[in-house]
Amino acid sequence: MTMQYDNTDAFRGASFTSATFAAAKFRDCDMRQIKIVDSLLVDVSVSGDVHNFLVNDVDVTPFVEAELDRRHPERVQLRAMRTADDFRAMWNTVERLWLETVAHAERLPESARHERVDGEWSFVETLRHLIFATDAWASRTILDEPMPFHRFGLTHTGYPPADAAAIGIDLDARPSYAAVMEARADRVALVRGIVDGLTDTGLARMCTRAPAPGHPEEPRSVGSCLRVVMEEECEHRRYMVRDIAVLEAR
Repeated sequence: MTMQYDNTDAFRGASFTSATFAAAKFRDCDMRQIKIVDSLLVDVSVSGDVHNFLVNDVDVTPFVEAELDRRHPERVQLRAMRTADDFRAMWNTVERLWLETVAHAERLPESARHERVDGEWSFVETLRHLIFATDAWASRTILDEPMPFHRFGLTHTGYPPADAAAIGIDLDARPSYAAVMEARADRVALVRGIVDGLTDTGLARMCTRAPAPGHPEEPRSVGSCLRVVMEEECEHRRYMVRDIAVLEAR
């Protein structure tokens, strides 16, 4: 029987010797300072916020980052943003890349757009998450709207379902692709409006409302909030490019 462990710290500081983790899956886990010695690591896939990742005493992080930058140069543009003009140019890039990706996805049957690849979010679910990200980091934080959340939004994995329901999000919803795209278009236009009116001074304005209930109550600048939105857009598009290729191969 496959065991499942959710929201537990039972393994903090644990030691495993001659244990088998073959085919195990770890999602949204804190795996800092893990040490793996004399073990078989074959056909292993690791993704997430990866730093100081040593493989046989070699930090492979710079190699991975350089290759990701080569494949996705928008990452370099994102890191280089400083001025309001930089943010506008970055959003131009985001819109252009997503137009290409949506056109690519729409060559698949609609059922494929709802299909998960290796347990990851489907194309439609990814768009739903970006709706939530925009609602949280643009509408609520930058525009100071207390409850801007669309019911089709999809929170990040670790967000408590009860909290999602309390802000009007229906995690059990199964909306059509067309319905999600309509809500998505509204959010893209909203960010376009923000960046079109942005000034260098406006980037530094501090926002006082947290992105969503449960997030730390701390000041965040308009620039830092927009950076989160754009990073979400870039990273989730990267995942979709990967998964669309798998769906096409099927």
